[in-house]
Amino acid sequence: MDSSVALGRLELARPLMTRGSCLPEGAQSAHLNGCVPLSHQVAGHKYGVDKVGILQHPDGTVLKQLQPPPRGPREMQFYSMVYAEDHCDPSLVDLKAHLPKYYGTWSSPDAPTDLYLKLEDVTRSFQKPCIMDVKIGQKSYDPFASQEKREQQIRKYPLMEEIGFLVLGMRVYKVGSDSFDTYDQHYGRGLVKDTIKEGLFKFFYNGDILRKDAITASILKVQKILQWFEGQSRFNFYASSLLFVYEGVCVPNLVSQTLRESPIAPEACEQNNNIDQSLSTMYSLHKKGCGRSHYQAKQDNGVWSSSQQPNGNRGLARLEEDRKESKSEAGQETVSDVEVKMIDFAHVFPSDVPDQGYIYGLKNLLKVLHQILEE
Repeated sequence: MDSSVALGRLELARPLMTRGSCLPEGAQSAHLNGCVPLSHQVAGHKYGVDKVGILQHPDGTVLKQLQPPPRGPREMQFYSMVYAEDHCDPSLVDLKAHLPKYYGTWSSPDAPTDLYLKLEDVTRSFQKPCIMDVKIGQKSYDPFASQEKREQQIRKYPLMEEIGFLVLGMRVYKVGSDSFDTYDQHYGRGLVKDTIKEGLFKFFYNGDILRKDAITASILKVQKILQWFEGQSRFNFYASSLLFVYEGVCVPNLVSQTLRESPIAPEACEQNNNIDQSLSTMYSLHKKGCGRSHYQAKQDNGVWSSSQQPNGNRGLARLEEDRKESKSEAGQETVSDVEVKMIDFAHVFPSDVPDQGYIYGLKNLLKVLHQILEE
C-alpha cells in the first residue's frame, strides 16, 4: 500500500469517511431480514464491498459473517469454547472480560446456510463513539501460512515485527464540527517508528483538546489484557486486534479540571506494569461529565491444554478498587465511557508457551500511549 511518509515527517492523508453499503436501504432490509451494514465500521471486511462483512441486527447486536474454512469455523470454535457454560477454566473466565459478548450464530431465513457470529456491539452505549482498530503482534500471519501469504503480509507492513502493532482504521469525533474524521488502513500503514505516536495522538484529539482522560482509561484496560497474556500459555493469537472505543461527547470543563487536579507523574508513565493511582482517579472523575447512550433499544475443549489463572498485579487491582469506589460515591452504575476489547480470532491456535509476539505488541502500544500522556 502507498506510504504517507516523506522526508521523515508524516503527510496526513485526507480522512476517508466510513460509509455503509452501496445497496439501497429497502433492498438491504428485504434481503437481510431487517439487518443493515454496520455504519461505523472502521476496518475489516465490509458488507457490500467484500465477499463477507459485518451487519447491524435490529436488536442492536453485530453480525460478523463467517469467513470461509478454516478461518471462520476456527473463530466460531474459539468463541464457543470461551463462552461455553460448562467450562470451569479460570483463564477463560478472565478472558471473557476482554471480549465482546457472544450470542451464538445467526442466519437469515432467505439464506440459512450463510452463518454469522452474533456479537455484542461494543459501541452501543456511546453517544458519539470514537473507534480505533489496532492489530496486535509481531506477525500478521499464522504458523501454517504459505510462504506467499507470509511475504504478502510482510509487504503490507514491513515494520510489524519492530513496532508490534498496526492501526487498521479509526473514527474520531470532532467537537467543533460535530462530525467524524475517519482514517483507513492506508493511513495506518503509512505510520513508521518516528510517526506512530503522532498517528495515535490523532485518535485522542477531538479538534479542541487531547482527551487524556480517554488515554488514561485505555491504558488501564490494555494493562489488564497484558496481565492476562503474561499469565497464560494456552493460546497464540495472530492477526487479532484490539478495538478501542471512547465517548466523544464530554464536558470539557470537567475534563480540564480533572487533568489539573490529577496530574500524571512522569515516573509512573515509565512503568507499564505499575500504573500510578492518579490514572484511576482521573478516569473515575472524568466519568461524571460524559454522555452515555446513543441507542435505546457446545464445543469439545479437549484439544486445548489447561492453563492456570494469571497472577494479579497488586497495584492494578488496587486501582480498579479505587475506581469502583469513586464510581459508587458518585452514584455511577452506568456503562464505561471507554472500552478496549479483543476481536478477530480466525487465527488463534493452541500453544504451550506464552504469546511473546502479542505481549511485545501490547507493551509497545502502552509505551506509546504513555508517551502521548506525558506530553
